[in-house]
Amino acid sequence: MEHKIGPYSIALVSDFFCPNAGGVETHIYFLAQCLINLGHRVVVVTHGYGDRKGVRYLSNGLKVYYLPFIVAYNGATLSSIIGSMPWLRKVFLRENVQIIHGHSTFSALAHESLMIGGLMGLRTVFTDHSLFGFADASAILTNTLVLQYSLINVDQIICVSYTSKENTVLRGKLDPNKVSTIPNAIETSLFTPDTEQFFKNPTTIIFLGRLVYRKGADLLCEIVPKVCARHKTVRFIIGGDGPKRIELEEMREKYNLHSRVVMLGMLPHNQVKQVLNQGQIFINTSLTEAFCMSIVEAASCGLHVVSTRVGGVPEVLPIDEFISLEEPVPDDLVEALLKAVEKREKGKLMDPNKKHEAVSKMYNWPDVAERTQVIYQKAVETESPGRLARLKGYYDQGIGFGILYIVVACIIIFWLKILDIFDPPAKNRLKEKPKSQ
Repeated sequence: MEHKIGPYSIALVSDFFCPNAGGVETHIYFLAQCLINLGHRVVVVTHGYGDRKGVRYLSNGLKVYYLPFIVAYNGATLSSIIGSMPWLRKVFLRENVQIIHGHSTFSALAHESLMIGGLMGLRTVFTDHSLFGFADASAILTNTLVLQYSLINVDQIICVSYTSKENTVLRGKLDPNKVSTIPNAIETSLFTPDTEQFFKNPTTIIFLGRLVYRKGADLLCEIVPKVCARHKTVRFIIGGDGPKRIELEEMREKYNLHSRVVMLGMLPHNQVKQVLNQGQIFINTSLTEAFCMSIVEAASCGLHVVSTRVGGVPEVLPIDEFISLEEPVPDDLVEALLKAVEKREKGKLMDPNKKHEAVSKMYNWPDVAERTQVIYQKAVETESPGRLARLKGYYDQGIGFGILYIVVACIIIFWLKILDIFDPPAKNRLKEKPKSQ
């Protein structure tokens, strides 16, 4: 079946990409590299980062368009539709794009690209990397304005866990048949154990993540002093930054734990392995999580993971041998950590090299890329809705926001026709593939 797939010309689109560091950025970069190795033509479209604007080439000849869009909030661009449309149209035509693959619910650029590309007759795929609730105001607005309307005309959708799939289908009122599950992966060769430190270092518990409410920073504030009180030698290393860092600093001061709790602040991704290698146990206190890359990175480095039982986390690693799961209750997590510490001291934790080898087989980017190209094939082979059918799709979702989306779509169609006259598509297409630099 593999030899029948593609090759396709693919645009991976998101507000979140290198040089920014994060799970979505890492996912797009490694997915692009593996798709290129499979013979596909791949470009990445994102917004400019500081002086990084225009066209850049990354390793393996990966071409990246850093477009000069305004960043509105938290790394996401200001949604403009008409302002971004000529730029995106130009890129899609220039690169002979067949499939637009948008990433992240939070990326306005991804959703604009899916809408514009769909109206241009291109095939569209979206990957959802997040979990949302249904009750709070921000979730209701996101679910209605973004997911329900933006994804109604997308050809195929990918989620990173089965829990995430159920969440996305419910939030977006989507047809489950066009939603697939493909987990994240990590480059396990970059996350290898250090057996000397694992066995010789004092018992060390690592936390790496943003110090925000959603990542369970408040839980961490309660857990750390209780574990330290019940075990006299265990130490913590906390990496990450955020609004809750002050509370952690105050906790360390209150309980006089300066010698046992090390606060590292924000870490570049290339230093994560170095920090993980200093410990034997990893704690994840997230209150919501679609997949959680950090626990896979920790397991790849040979650490035993203690985590909250939330979202897609129970699907990620084998329970007991690789990960201990508890409800997001401080006392329960304290008991789980102390049990893990006892196992470490009795030499009952799984050998770090065996754990790394097992994780390498579970999660690897070539496998993710091969499964993703099957989704691309489905998108290409499925009959894509025409412009009138797309307008009806918006109307069927509800007359309120539906009319808004229909008006925006009509404006895009009008300008696409104008641009087709004054800037013909044939004039934009590259005659040959540029050489990688």
